[in-house]
Amino acid sequence: MRRMGTIDWIAMILLIIGGLNWGLVGLFDMDLVAALFGAKSMLSRAVYTLVGVSALYELIRLLIGEPVTDRA
Repeated sequence: MRRMGTIDWIAMILLIIGGLNWGLVGLFDMDLVAALFGAKSMLSRAVYTLVGVSALYELIRLLIGEPVTDRA
C-alpha cells in the first residue's frame, strides 16, 4: 500500500466538503457553498467542479485497485 500524497489529501478534503454540503442540502435545504460564495457564482461553480473532479479521481483509483493508506 502506498502513502497518501498531496493530491489524495486534497481530493479527500474536497469530497468531505461536498458530502457535508449535500448533507446540508438534504436535511435543511441549505447549500452552504452557495451561501458562502453566492448562488451560481464563478467561485461556487469552481468548488462544485473541483468536488466532482475529486470524486472521479477517487473512483478511478478505486476501479484501478491501487490501495492507499496513511500509515508509514
